[in-house]
Amino acid sequence: MNCPCASNQLYSQCCQPYINSKENAPTAEKLMRSRYTAFTLANVDYLMKTHHQNTRAINDKAEMKQWASSVQWMGLTVMNTSAGLATDTMGKVEFKALYIEQGVLQAIHEKSLFRKEKGKWYYVSGEHI
Repeated sequence: MNCPCASNQLYSQCCQPYINSKENAPTAEKLMRSRYTAFTLANVDYLMKTHHQNTRAINDKAEMKQWASSVQWMGLTVMNTSAGLATDTMGKVEFKALYIEQGVLQAIHEKSLFRKEKGKWYYVSGEHI
């Protein structure tokens, strides 16, 4: 199966090793792609684990799972990246994720901030556009 993150790679060779905790995402963009894939799978545990502890809202876990399961994910486009490479400690990724909710096509267009701590990338926050 092709990876939902639109990398044109097989899921098993793309996001699955990160989601299954076999590897850490080496860049902010790869973490963002794996988080999108986790949304398509409603894998809230991975989403919580990769969300920085200073900005993570743990009490939203059940609601997040219900929402992610209720929409039909249509695709991801990475529009821009700034820093976020393996040697960086901060990075930004601008993306657009399309989904259908209650029959209506919608989009999440966000500039996300990522931070690398102790060799692991974390989603910190996002600016919706």
